[in-house]
Amino acid sequence: MYSKAARQGEVNAQRNLGLAYHFGRGVPQNFAEAAKWYVLAARQGDVDAQNKLGVLFIGGQGVPQDDEQAFKWFRSAADAGDATAQFNLAGLYARGRGVARNDLQALHWYRKAADQGDSSALNRLGIIHADGRGVPKDKLAAYMWFSLAARSGHDKAAENRQRIANGMSREDQAAGEDMASRWLAERGR
Repeated sequence: MYSKAARQGEVNAQRNLGLAYHFGRGVPQNFAEAAKWYVLAARQGDVDAQNKLGVLFIGGQGVPQDDEQAFKWFRSAADAGDATAQFNLAGLYARGRGVARNDLQALHWYRKAADQGDSSALNRLGIIHADGRGVPKDKLAAYMWFSLAARSGHDKAAENRQRIANGMSREDQAAGEDMASRWLAERGR
């Protein structure tokens, strides 16, 4: 049924058929076929298809490996507000893939994804503040971001928070937890 609707231009069916081929759900896994359907849905503005297409271009799965194409598709979905695409776009800026390395742009896009509760972005912001990438090193801010990521269920965040906590006083740790609570409250969470 997806095939018929997808061939008729139905964007949800195109995306879903792309997902089926991408992950081998009900059909043999075929990245080239997934890319074909993602392109059709992405051109109609489907942000999930745009993001998945970016992933295929990054990995060269079913399409030639092309960081610039990945950047194009991630940027389109990120501009539409997709947190996963914002996270992926930030990663391209952080590593200089498909675009010149730019720590401030990476920080900007990680922050946008974090504002939507993306646990990976929250954890990455902790790493950025712990390491001082594009910002001054700040253990308190790092602790706050790791706490937020841990509360959001990120699997490495509690370990990261503990590692940064080893060099902090109990008062600073409490301040970091308070900052995390205030950050959540400001966003109605």
